[in-house]
Amino acid sequence: MPSPNAPASGPPGAAVRKHSVTIAGHRTSFSLEEAFWQALKDQARSEGLSLAALVEKIDRDRQGNLSSAVRVYLLERSRRI
Repeated sequence: MPSPNAPASGPPGAAVRKHSVTIAGHRTSFSLEEAFWQALKDQARSEGLSLAALVEKIDRDRQGNLSSAVRVYLLERSRRI
């Protein structure tokens, strides 16, 4: 049986990693696949925001957990292209 801390096998960019940011004056963490993490950094750059500012923006409007909210935000933005 694989260790729960072992990296997941699968396509490149599919491994989930925990990331921490400070938003609204407190430290929080969320888990994202590498592909979504890169997309989040790209989106922050394209909106002229820091990564923390974009996550804070997403956090203000979310209804579920932060990781899911980030993924949905990025999916919605990709559909606008």
